[in-house]
Amino acid sequence: MKLHDWQQKWMLQLQGERGLAELTLKNYQRLIAADLSALELQKITEPKALRVPVIERLLVGWRRNGLGERSIALKLSAWRTFCQFMVESNAMDDNPAMSVSAPKIPKRLPKNLDVDSISHLLDLPTDDDLAIRDAAMMELLYASGIRLAELVSLDLDHIDHRMMQLRVTGKGSKTRIVPFGRCAEKALKKWLSVRQAWLNQKPELALFVSKRLQRISPRTVQQRLNYWGKQQGVVGDLHPHKLRHSFASHMLESSGDLRAVQEMLGHANLSTTQVYTHLDFKRLASVYDSAHPRARKKST
Repeated sequence: MKLHDWQQKWMLQLQGERGLAELTLKNYQRLIAADLSALELQKITEPKALRVPVIERLLVGWRRNGLGERSIALKLSAWRTFCQFMVESNAMDDNPAMSVSAPKIPKRLPKNLDVDSISHLLDLPTDDDLAIRDAAMMELLYASGIRLAELVSLDLDHIDHRMMQLRVTGKGSKTRIVPFGRCAEKALKKWLSVRQAWLNQKPELALFVSKRLQRISPRTVQQRLNYWGKQQGVVGDLHPHKLRHSFASHMLESSGDLRAVQEMLGHANLSTTQVYTHLDFKRLASVYDSAHPRARKKST
């Protein structure tokens, strides 16, 4: 089989055995599709023709095309996974992509809003249906730290109002239970009243709907948050992930429980959550001075 055929077989394996989401599958396909076409022009069409120099030339090409370190690392990761699939299928003897080093990516600290900015942002008009819906979405994003895709996929039966919990399906189709607070519950109840009037007995499972009475799209949520960010004077673009970052930072600063924050965010690895431990050095020094037995100043 040719590389293109193996790619299709790989997609089916990712979809069937690993149960990856459709968006993740499309990203995997997109990451190597152009490379396969380029290799075909070079008469490299068989799995066994893939050698370390071939992967290295691909990486050089990515750099020439202006891809950043993060994008290059993503493409190399996709090639490693693809080649490993062919190795396990006995189409290749070894994985050449594993011998190519990925670029080091500097960790960027997530940007978040402070508590006062969040309070100001969420103080929306209460006499406008769209504002009531948008307030409920933003309250839920900040109260639970869920992702944009998780927000738009919520159905009515995913909410436990008595326990104030959400049943969320995250990356890798993994389900988790996430709590939310009284402000989000209050905003949700207001929205559910508006939603009922909008739908007027029309059957719809989605928690959040557009004016067209269909499940709201991720793009619409992004546009509405950006709109309210400008209306409320938030510095910089407001996007769903900024509310997720704010949730994580505020929870960690208040509780110090990294493992609990990891569970609520749905991170598979604790190292992903550790990026939120960017506490001010002065605060760290203060905590150290007051807590470490060898750091305490002697009284005079």
